Amino acid sequence: MSDPSAPLPSGPESTRVDRWLWAVRLTKTRSDAAQACRGGHVRVNGRPAKAATAVKAGDEVRVRLHGTTRLVDVSHVIAKRVGAPIATRCYVDRTPAPPPQATGPVIRRDRGAGRPTKRDRRQLDKLRADQWPPG
Repeated sequence: MSDPSAPLPSGPESTRVDRWLWAVRLTKTRSDAAQACRGGHVRVNGRPAKAATAVKAGDEVRVRLHGTTRLVDVSHVIAKRVGAPIATRCYVDRTPAPPPQATGPVIRRDRGAGRPTKRDRRQLDKLRADQWPPG
């Protein structure tokens, strides 16, 4: 296990955004990072970024991956992939927390119970009406 207080590896002053996203483990492969750039899912300092866009310490990178938007500030530039504990120290994650999901009682029926009876349907409708509007 690596020491969390170990010094960060030395790196260049700036590097390509696709390379940096891969190096800090925000994407699994560098080609995934490049594809996200081509698809318009990566922004550096508020501007759409191509794969070759340079990033340096202090830049803000916004990347949309797998349906979630990550907002990170570059604190250290690395060009080679490193272990996860070191990689997380190379950026400051400012991703906003997801909005809370409205949860209510879960309606379950026994498997193989067949169609609900008229009485069951009325009870379900009443339960659903009590939950509406959500929030």
